[in-house]
Amino acid sequence: MTFRQARPWLVAAVLLFGLGSVASAAPIEIIGASANGNTTEFTIKTQVLIIMTLLGLLPVMALMMTCFTRFVIILALLRQALGLQQGLPNRIVTGVALILTLLVMRPVGEQIYTEALVPFDNEQITLQQALKTAEAPLSRFMLAQTHKGALTQMAQLAGESHITDPTQHGFLVKLSAFVLSELKTAFQIGCMLFVPFLIIDLVVSSVLMAMGMMMLSPLVISLPLKLLLFVLVDGWTLTVQTLVGSIQAY
Repeated sequence: MTFRQARPWLVAAVLLFGLGSVASAAPIEIIGASANGNTTEFTIKTQVLIIMTLLGLLPVMALMMTCFTRFVIILALLRQALGLQQGLPNRIVTGVALILTLLVMRPVGEQIYTEALVPFDNEQITLQQALKTAEAPLSRFMLAQTHKGALTQMAQLAGESHITDPTQHGFLVKLSAFVLSELKTAFQIGCMLFVPFLIIDLVVSSVLMAMGMMMLSPLVISLPLKLLLFVLVDGWTLTVQTLVGSIQAY
């Protein structure tokens, strides 16, 4: 595989990382190293190593830079509230979260592809320009989901408390604040989903205690009731609407 053939995959990996803040600070040489003003091309082995390293980090960055974290946590909490630890496998929860993430992040991905990846692949812009272009839509999406308190806290930790415009913060500051905000939002929505099922568990436990049936596990009675309630209110549709609707417009 030549570098020309592998370049789209390399560019997609780099653009997904959102390294616009690095690109704006200094020129980046991905396929060559500068020495005394001359550019020396990396060997094929070095290029393959760079490509495989970036592709290996793609899943981690995709988790942190998209709404996947929010979705998978909420679905995991919903599964626990229903009491379906074994009935709803992790692969199903992860798959549903991934599909919803692709649905929500499609506009951002299409914008990065058309404005950054395609022009760079056609050699219309440089890699530095492509990185800066790709960072803009991703930063807008993250800032729209980020709480002001989280952004202020991470800016203080990074020594950027003097910056008043959120868009001027470094990309790592925005990414850190975005992750904290996603965790907070996921727990808030998860708590709201937990309440009705918790009430059912309390009612069933109280009734069984009053009837003297202390040896009978409340889960045996509450699980069918919770599933029946979830089906009657069309729970999956409401859950998906809640998840997608929790994403702020950017």
